[in-house]
Amino acid sequence: MGSDPRPLKVAIVEDSTLLREGLVRLLAEAGFETVAALGDATTLEPTIASAAPDVVVLDVRLPPTHRDEGVRAAIALRSSHPEVAVLLLSQYVETTYARELLAAGSGGIGYLLKDRVTDLEQLRRAIEQVAAGGTVLDPKMVEEMLRARADPLSRLTPRETQVLRGMAEGRSNAAIAEALVVSPGAVEKHVTSIFGKLGLEESSAAHRRVLAVLQFLGA
Repeated sequence: MGSDPRPLKVAIVEDSTLLREGLVRLLAEAGFETVAALGDATTLEPTIASAAPDVVVLDVRLPPTHRDEGVRAAIALRSSHPEVAVLLLSQYVETTYARELLAAGSGGIGYLLKDRVTDLEQLRRAIEQVAAGGTVLDPKMVEEMLRARADPLSRLTPRETQVLRGMAEGRSNAAIAEALVVSPGAVEKHVTSIFGKLGLEESSAAHRRVLAVLQFLGA
């Protein structure tokens, strides 16, 4: 009998003691192993070296200024340790920070509102998705980014736009198919059409998926 796969290792960077401790409990309940729980990003680099987390969950606003320290740390982490996935948490919809994070890497990144962390299943899916190299964006973030776009992607049909919206939210083709009540094969055809209309040449499907999302969000 084979042994169970090891749980994903997660490091938390959150200055609120209450939320940090709550995240540790939630992650344990979700089946993850918390290997570090930090109050700021100053010791994140040596923590990565010693604890080797699979995913780092960071607050967008960290000490000392509580502005964009979490975003800066996330971008630096994606550069120095591209094998480590990043999930940013924010109290508010801050599209500029989301765009910066998306532009800094080709996958393994996510951005959720803190309201979502109370939904254990959603938090679990988000962490597993970024750990697998995917991209996860809070639905409210997607809506705000779309609202800010001056020029929508007019070449896409309404159904293709729905499919691309689902991709931007980090959904798999199967999940998109379920949400739209269509077959997975139909979603695959829409995705192929989207790639063609956006001028994304043949490469890995995962890479083109990220590029399509970035173009969709205007990053």
